[in-house]
Amino acid sequence: MKLYKLKAPFKGYNRGTQFYLVAESEFIGVKEFVLRTKDLADRICVNEKEFLKHFSFLKASF
Repeated sequence: MKLYKLKAPFKGYNRGTQFYLVAESEFIGVKEFVLRTKDLADRICVNEKEFLKHFSFLKASF
């Protein structure tokens, strides 16, 4: 899975919170991303614009 972190506070999560990218989907040109916190307690869905603006890639773990 790929690990991302927040660049700035977003939807109640603090800057630096780490998320795993769980799923990517695209339907008629609209991309949606499902992320889970590193402890797997919470899940959020964001669109491509929000994803690119608020998240930065950390590493890929397999």
